[in-house]
Amino acid sequence: MINGKTVLAIIPARGGSKGVPRKNIREVAQKPMIAWTIEEAKNSRYIDRLIVSTDDQEIADVALKWNCEVPFLRPKELGLDDTPGIVPVLHALNALPERYDLVVLLQPTSPLRSIEDIDSCIRLITETEAKSCVSVVEPDKSPYWMYKIDDTGTLVPLFSGEWGRRQDLPQVYALNGAVYVAETDWLLSGNGLVTDKTVAYRMPKERSLDIDTESDLSYFEVVILNRRNKGNR
Repeated sequence: MINGKTVLAIIPARGGSKGVPRKNIREVAQKPMIAWTIEEAKNSRYIDRLIVSTDDQEIADVALKWNCEVPFLRPKELGLDDTPGIVPVLHALNALPERYDLVVLLQPTSPLRSIEDIDSCIRLITETEAKSCVSVVEPDKSPYWMYKIDDTGTLVPLFSGEWGRRQDLPQVYALNGAVYVAETDWLLSGNGLVTDKTVAYRMPKERSLDIDTESDLSYFEVVILNRRNKGNR
C-alpha cells in the first residue's frame, strides 16, 4: 500500500514462445526465469498482492514452487503471439473479486529490473498523480540518425533536418518493458498503459535487458555469474 492506495502486481507468463521456447521457466544460473521477477517483486515496500497470470499448468506449478500465488489459469486464447500486453492485466482485474487501486505489470522477460525500479515507478505515479507510469531506457542508436529505404532503394531520413554530434540530438527514450504501473479504474475504463497521461521512469541500460532470443538469455546468465563472482546475488 502507498498513500492509502492498494497495489496488485501481475506477472504475465504465457506458455507459448517462438524465439526462446519455454523461456519463462528456462533455468538461468540454477533458477527459472520467472523466479527472478517473483523474488524481486516480493521485496517491494508497496505491493499488497503478487500473482502470476498464465495459461500453462507447468508455469503455474513453477510459480507456486517459488511461493507466488496463481489464482487461476487464464484462457489459452489470451496468450497468443499477437495478444496485447494489457489483455492479461484486464483479465486478472476482472477475474479477481478483490479491487485494487493500482496495478503493476512485471514481465518475466525483464529479469534485471531491481526492486528500486519497481518501487520508484509506484512512487512516481502517486507523486505526479499520473494515470500510468512506464519504465524507459535511452536507446543505443538515436532514431534521428536512422533511415528508411524507398521503392527505388534510396535512403530517406526518418526525420528531416541536419543532425550533428550525438550530444546535440534531441534526447529520446524507448519502452524497455520492465515496469508498468496504472490506476486500475483508468484501465478498466478502456484506457491503455501508455497514453498522454503517462509519466516515464528512466532506467539504466544495464537493468533494461528484455529477453527475446537465445543470445539475450546467454547474456543474462553471464551477468548473473559475474555478479556472483563479485560477491553479489
